[in-house]
Amino acid sequence: MSIRSLRRLSLTLGFSLLASAAHAENWPQPDWQVQAAAQTPAVAELERYAFPERDDAQRTGIRTDALLVVRDGRIVYERYAEPTTAQTAHLSWSMAKSVFATVLGVAYGEGRFRLDAAAAQYYPAMAEHPQIKMGHLLNWASGLDWQEDYEYAPLKSSVVAMLYTRGRGDMAAFAAAHAADAAPGTRFRYSSGDSNVLAATLRGMLGQQAYADYPWTALFEPLGITSAAWERDASGTFIASSYAYMTARDLARIGLLMQRGGRWGERQLLPSAWVDFVSTPFAAYMAQGVAPGDAVPGGQWWLNPELPGRPRPWPDAPSDTVAALGHWGQGLYVMPKENLVVVRYADDRDGSFQHNELLKRVQAAFAAEVQP
Repeated sequence: MSIRSLRRLSLTLGFSLLASAAHAENWPQPDWQVQAAAQTPAVAELERYAFPERDDAQRTGIRTDALLVVRDGRIVYERYAEPTTAQTAHLSWSMAKSVFATVLGVAYGEGRFRLDAAAAQYYPAMAEHPQIKMGHLLNWASGLDWQEDYEYAPLKSSVVAMLYTRGRGDMAAFAAAHAADAAPGTRFRYSSGDSNVLAATLRGMLGQQAYADYPWTALFEPLGITSAAWERDASGTFIASSYAYMTARDLARIGLLMQRGGRWGERQLLPSAWVDFVSTPFAAYMAQGVAPGDAVPGGQWWLNPELPGRPRPWPDAPSDTVAALGHWGQGLYVMPKENLVVVRYADDRDGSFQHNELLKRVQAAFAAEVQP
């Protein structure tokens, strides 16, 4: 080969390496890269919505504790409101359901259960409900007679009783003791009880010793999550419905895992089939005549699809948006095609916050600059 040919080859390889580096994926290993976006009018509009002046005495209006935006694997926006900081392991409320579903996804990939297996196979307290499958619980479609009311109807609320009164000693057993009022898989009814039964089934798959550390060994440690804490009830079952804590940056790692189809670096931590399942609308949902604007249930995650005869719940967000949502405005939003992950911790008490309004402003501020 001539010197000229060698030079041409060298230049070609050099340009190829530069192109590869330009298109390389960014991962928070060990920590996030930060590439703060410029302070544009669109960013200012996002901040006006997410961080208005707070009324701490009345606890009214939009009250964002943390807002974090990850684009193409880099943090492009991060802001906190006291007392929350970047080091605060914030209460997730019902975002814990989606986090626990992600833990279960690792167990599914290890062959520890099947979606069509009876929950009673892994949790004997479900023996009175032999037709309830793991997939039914994941879709909040167990058919159990459950009332998910909070501070507005505490005397009739199954979830209040489970978390705070007669069910708190063994939350999964309390949920399993409810009678059925629908055939499994035929009706969606949001239920923290279903989520805590799932937590008990995982213990049956693993045994008590492995169970105690499994969220860490299976999910948190591979993702580099160091801030996570998860409460358990008196029976030793993780309170999968409500009581996981972690920083906004650590929660964003779970969002990035979902954004990239369950892959973390070179490792397929979640099977593609699992990501597909949790991202697929529950088939019987539309038959219930749901209200416009309600996110669509998947597998313990919330979805934004355009279903027949129904517009996207959040019209200004992509149809492939997947979200973990929690009480008082918590949200982890994953927009795969936009390469965006958004974490919001909050303390909204009056219902004025709207997911679509936040996501519309995030899109305007950051989506146009998505990296190739």
